[in-house]
Amino acid sequence: MSNSPITQVQPSESPITQVSQYSSAPPSPGHGAFPQKLLLDLRGTRFEIDRDVLVSLPESILIVMFPNGLILGRGHSDSYDDDDNNSDESISLEDQIIYVDFDPACMDYVLDFYHAAQMAGEAQRSANPTQHHNLSAQNPLLNKQAIIVLREELDYFAVIPPKDGFPAKEELPASGPMLANLNKVKVKTECGSHLLEQRKIFTALQRNINKENNVAEQHLIDMLCVSGFSRDDEWGYRDIEPKKTSIVSIALVMLKTTGSGNQMATAQKLLLFWRKPA
Repeated sequence: MSNSPITQVQPSESPITQVSQYSSAPPSPGHGAFPQKLLLDLRGTRFEIDRDVLVSLPESILIVMFPNGLILGRGHSDSYDDDDNNSDESISLEDQIIYVDFDPACMDYVLDFYHAAQMAGEAQRSANPTQHHNLSAQNPLLNKQAIIVLREELDYFAVIPPKDGFPAKEELPASGPMLANLNKVKVKTECGSHLLEQRKIFTALQRNINKENNVAEQHLIDMLCVSGFSRDDEWGYRDIEPKKTSIVSIALVMLKTTGSGNQMATAQKLLLFWRKPA
């Protein structure tokens, strides 16, 4: 699960997202100013993204995108100083590009969902602005449209049993090892394809719960399903990482705070996972 299951509820203390402090009061131009628009190159696909949008993305995704941290504004290794000649206009387009090892299809899914959540939040506030203002002052869950983020990193292993009649490794002809490696790659590829078809979010977890009678994990699923997910939901994004036997899955849902009597109480319980995610 994500390191921040609920986003946009309260500010994170992680160094990687502290850059959001510049959103409300950016430095003046010519003094190490951060650009409002950032150019990201995700495995050959380029994105132009608002700085404020980027820093509001789930912390677990930002950590994967920028494992060494994110320095906004200058290309690669340029330092910030007070030299007026170092304005953004003097930097070439290529130097402004930030190269990120992250799946562009996943980024499309996250950005599209965040845009939909923003529109839903604005519509809700516009419907009854006075009531929304009064309630949001008392409860941060009503200040912005909160989002639950579920993220899975699945490393899989393929065990290849010996086949009757197949020669042992030391008995293989000169081309044998290459053939054996090709067979292993094929098995790993087929395993990955099979796992990709398992798109239900809670199936594997529910199987483990039934086997071990884990009450805490069952309670977590129950809370998630009250707060926006359904038990038959599928991952919004799921794919194999290039050149790895690893599958990454992400699912986003808008947090429900109205409806049944325990809706808000359940949402507040989920805030416990904000600092200590499952």
